[in-house]
Amino acid sequence: MSLKRLTKELKDLENDPPTYCSAGPVGDDLYHWQASIMGPPDSPFAGGVFFLSITFPPDYPFKPPKVTFETKIYHPNISDNGAICLDILKGQWSPALTIAKVLLSVCSLLTDANPDDPLVPAIANIYKTNREQYDATAKEWTKKFAV
Repeated sequence: MSLKRLTKELKDLENDPPTYCSAGPVGDDLYHWQASIMGPPDSPFAGGVFFLSITFPPDYPFKPPKVTFETKIYHPNISDNGAICLDILKGQWSPALTIAKVLLSVCSLLTDANPDDPLVPAIANIYKTNREQYDATAKEWTKKFAV
């Protein structure tokens, strides 16, 4: 069942890719994909291209995919090792969600961070107390790692 679902999602992504996002299998392995997200224009990540790794469990879509950033990014909800703090990748996962919706949610997180549920409390603190410094550092990291 998971292979059939992944094949359908891949076809849907090719026919109607989500804004600023793309994804597809690494080689012939339908359970391991690479995705890219263009930094949204209304964010400090504008102009950057961020690569993500997506690993689907054998019981997908009943369990969420594991999505991690491969590109370093300065963000309160994304750790140094690329882990993403996003409710739909954890307890709020639903089989109705697709990888396109996941990518759009990650993209939206780049525009609207959630400093109240951070993976990196130090960055969340800067986000809340000195937004100008946060934006400047996020832009600097984007230029350094995501171009």
